[in-house]
Amino acid sequence: MKFTASRLSEGNKVFPTEIHLEENSIEIKAPGLFSGDSKYLNYEDITSIEVDSPMVGFSKLRLFMNGNKIEVHGFSKSDIKEIRKIIDEHRSRKRGV
Repeated sequence: MKFTASRLSEGNKVFPTEIHLEENSIEIKAPGLFSGDSKYLNYEDITSIEVDSPMVGFSKLRLFMNGNKIEVHGFSKSDIKEIRKIIDEHRSRKRGV
């Protein structure tokens, strides 16, 4: 499943960030003009999730793992809720809960 940040949000005007939720991992793509950056995260490595959803504007998602933080922004509230729900489902399935 693929989610794309809004072009109206700061830092996503030309090349919006994308989140790809796969069966075993998450790919976060930050495209660029000549190069891009991709991060792959396994669901079981994610220790904590934080969501910042202001009344007006775009939401922010923070994923914590092994002392590191990955933050993405520019997604709608409904997209962030769906992303978090899917990540939580995969994390609980990997733990056998």
